[in-house]
Amino acid sequence: MAAQQPKVSLTGIKPTGEPHLGNYIGAIRPSLELTSAYESIYFVADYHALTSVRSREELASYTRSVAATWLVLGLDPTSTIFYRQSDVPEIFELTWVLSCVTGKGLMNRAHAYKAARDRNAEAGVPDLDAGINMGLFNYPILMAVDILIMNADVVPVGQDQSQHVEYAADIAGSFNHLFGDVFSLKIPEVVLPAGSSAKVLPGIDGRKMSKSYRNTIPLFAPEKQLRKLVRGIVSDSTPLADPKDPDSSAAFVLLENFATPETIKEMRGRLEQGGTGWGEVKNALFETLNDWLSPLRERYTELIAPDSELDGILAAGAERARDRARPVLAGVRRAIGISHL
Repeated sequence: MAAQQPKVSLTGIKPTGEPHLGNYIGAIRPSLELTSAYESIYFVADYHALTSVRSREELASYTRSVAATWLVLGLDPTSTIFYRQSDVPEIFELTWVLSCVTGKGLMNRAHAYKAARDRNAEAGVPDLDAGINMGLFNYPILMAVDILIMNADVVPVGQDQSQHVEYAADIAGSFNHLFGDVFSLKIPEVVLPAGSSAKVLPGIDGRKMSKSYRNTIPLFAPEKQLRKLVRGIVSDSTPLADPKDPDSSAAFVLLENFATPETIKEMRGRLEQGGTGWGEVKNALFETLNDWLSPLRERYTELIAPDSELDGILAAGAERARDRARPVLAGVRRAIGISHL
């Protein structure tokens, strides 16, 4: 009996900012752990980022930064297909074809579009579509194509993205109804990576670490900047001698996610006993992060440099991705009557 083929897992990473500690705990680390269980495909979703990024320099910088980050943190491009979305033109041809068979009503119900209209309504904006571009409106179609053209079985996403995965099957069904059974009607499985539903990682102001709050700690910040950011984490004014609640401290929660169990246990005990200040927690956090990141920072700097080996890695990944995409697009072309191309 032939061995069962592993399921295909597809992960897209949108380059909308410099990767930070929250990205690592919430997405990067748990997603990398999935590569041992699936045939994995990862891509930098640079065209998806165009819905919000409006700077040529930022898009180019964020794209290299995201790609380098995943490689430095353990993504193996020899076993995982790793590419830039923009390097696979088949994706965008198929996006137009599927746009022509997708009902506008389906797009009207997309969560991101509805949320944008709701924000306008709450703000009293007369035109509920003000500020909404067609990229955001059509976003679910492009994401459906990302999934369908790679014939993915599993898509690790948060719950806010699960609707887009379900839309992939809906859109494939619309095409099949018109042109025949070109796409499999399997509904890709939504997988919430283990650990991504754990305690939200706080930023330097105590709120959820997020680019929108400008409270992040970049993964590869230079040592001096890292120290400054860690020292600036908010803390309360509990006197040094008094017992403290470790879980009320953003610095301790961060330490808990990166330090060894022994270090965490010791620091928790000292805080609860009293006589230890938040400054000591921040010092321990800085040392823990800097010890981990120093060698990675050097490799990251090498990869983001112009004309580094990163370009060859992404180019090789794009060819592997196109090898998977071409047969899918060829089947679509035959079905719609453009098989002469």
